Parts: sequence; C-alpha cells; structure tokens
Amino acid sequence: MSMYPLELVAPMAKDLTDYGFDELTTAEEVDSIMENQKGTMLLVVNSVCGCAAAMARPGTKLALTNDKKPDKLVTVFAGVHTDATQRAREYLLPYPPSSPSIALFKDGSLVHVLERHHIEGRSAEMIADNLRFAFDTYC
Repeated sequence: MSMYPLELVAPMAKDLTDYGFDELTTAEEVDSIMENQKGTMLLVVNSVCGCAAAMARPGTKLALTNDKKPDKLVTVFAGVHTDATQRAREYLLPYPPSSPSIALFKDGSLVHVLERHHIEGRSAEMIADNLRFAFDTYC
C-alpha cells in the first residue's frame, strides 16, 4: 500500500523513467535485476522530498551526460512501492535506509553510495560531480 496517491507521485517517477530508468515496483523485480546484474547499474531510491526534487534527480540526470555511465538504470520509489524499496534496501546494506539515495553496483557488488545526508544541502551539480567521479572509476 502506498503512503502517497499515485497521481501525486507519477510526475516524480516520470522524471527518472523519462530519462531511461526502469521503475521496479515489486520485490521480485528487484531480486531479478540484482541477482542477474552484469556490468554497472545505477539504483536511485526516489522520494517525494524536496532534496530528491531539487538535488538527487537533477544531479543524477546531469551525471548521466558523462562519457562513462552505467549500463543499466533502475529506480524504486520510497513510500510508494514499499516491498520493492524494502528489498532494494537489503542490497544496500550495511547502509541504513535512506530516501533519497543513489547507489552504483558493478557486477552485483555495491561500489558507491550517496545517502540522504550526502544529498541534502548540496547542489545538483555537486551530486553530479560525485556521481561522475564514481562513473569514471567503475564504469
């Protein structure tokens, strides 16, 4: 059950899906993508909060203009697709639950994470620079 009306969050989800992200809505979809992951994959735990709207989503999209970028882009929406988000967070351990957050995986291993406290108070460009560095390192 969603904490937010779907019509309210649809534009926030579309902000990433229109940019090439696959939205994962069930725990089974998360397991399938994570257990079969080859190459690099970026996971965004999306959120309705202001720092997702002003920093995380714009910063992520800016970073994806980099020459090197992840092979696969996926997202879950905290407070909307609860089971998918909970399962995605299991793959983010030992990091605590954080919305928004951005994680880079390589061949199924977590290699880079931006938690909410890395996102809040920083500009979209700062988020993009952090992610570009990770892309250049791992992609």
